[in-house]
Amino acid sequence: MKINEIRKLTDEELVNKIKETKKTLFDLRMKHATGTLDKPSDLRNTRKTVARMKTILKERQLEKGKADKNGK
Repeated sequence: MKINEIRKLTDEELVNKIKETKKTLFDLRMKHATGTLDKPSDLRNTRKTVARMKTILKERQLEKGKADKNGK
């Protein structure tokens, strides 16, 4: 998933997408452990996608916090 696609998602959609991607990551880890993983790069790419989504979510939370402090 590209960064532009991630930024277009709402916070709720982003949280749901993180949950789905973590489930996919778990499945990939199981396949890797059993030796049935076709493309090992999928494991790394999925892990990086989760990190990107968490980063965007954290950025949004920090911006909301700054806006709240400035509004007081």
